[in-house]
Amino acid sequence: MNKFDLDKLQRKNIKNLTPYSSARHEFDGNASIFLDANENSLGSPLGDVFNRYPDPFQWEVKKKLCEIKPVNPEQVFIGNGSDECIDMMFRAFCEPRIDNVIVCPPTYGMFEVSGDINDIEVRRVKLTDEFELDLPQVLEAIDVHTKMVMLCSPNNPTGNLLSVDSVKTLLDSFNGIVVIDEAYIDFSTKPSWLLELGNYPNLVVLQTLSKAWGLASLRIGFACASPEIIKILNKVKPPYNIGSAVQSFVLNVLGQEEKVLQMVQHFMIAREILSLQLSALPFVKKVFPSEANFILIRVTDADAIYHYLISRGIVVRNRSSIPGCENCLRITIGSQEENQVLITTLMKYEKKTTTN
Repeated sequence: MNKFDLDKLQRKNIKNLTPYSSARHEFDGNASIFLDANENSLGSPLGDVFNRYPDPFQWEVKKKLCEIKPVNPEQVFIGNGSDECIDMMFRAFCEPRIDNVIVCPPTYGMFEVSGDINDIEVRRVKLTDEFELDLPQVLEAIDVHTKMVMLCSPNNPTGNLLSVDSVKTLLDSFNGIVVIDEAYIDFSTKPSWLLELGNYPNLVVLQTLSKAWGLASLRIGFACASPEIIKILNKVKPPYNIGSAVQSFVLNVLGQEEKVLQMVQHFMIAREILSLQLSALPFVKKVFPSEANFILIRVTDADAIYHYLISRGIVVRNRSSIPGCENCLRITIGSQEENQVLITTLMKYEKKTTTN
């Protein structure tokens, strides 16, 4: 087991930081008159619904979330999308122009963007040809200034889960933080890394309500880790990063778990059907196995097919510019009707190319 020392990982200025103390942070109790936060006591033009500041730590949302996820409220940081969680990790632990992080492309692009924004060196260690973690190369790339290794599992854009054994070896060997983005874990039959938080103090797991829960426009992501790591993230975050209206809506949606499970089941069945249909098309060279709500396919000419679909009002993602994903398209699982239109259109493309 590595000698993980969270105290040494923090940036010095963050360690010494006195976080902003909001009015809602200082008072925790019941009252009938609030004259502490300089709010508009007459309400808003819409009434008295939005004139009060929200709970800065979203405790009711966290409690409800923890009825669904195998964590405690003290282990949860809620962000304005997972992207804010990623940004907070850089701000809390990485010293600009000194520290570095490791990413494993092809992977989620915001890892590298957040590194660039925060002026942190991003070291790339490519996944293998099978889109697996190249553990020897990752370990070789680590030095004394490596603060984080950032992984995505199920991986975006490839859709596969990373090897559990490889990730556990990394967690055991690395004395920095391993971040695993599980945005698509609800579409997988395999267990979440949330179950391993108690075994690895250097593990941070990211999840989101944007995908399976259908709340992409509300921007709710969350990081789960040890209470000690969460306390550090709470020091760095803006005081009111999640509004009251969003918190209220999310609370209602989290009570609809059965409906979400039904939708997930639909996507998992549709994923298998669409995979088989795509495999039957002559210009599709490979359909990669997926544990997400999308499928990555390798085709003969990704640019031509992409533009053909665009011309017929269908938008997919061309991932050809990403190393390892040459001539690849990423296709989100749509509704039954949308998937059928996609396949019908691709069959017309096949007919068009064979008659030319």
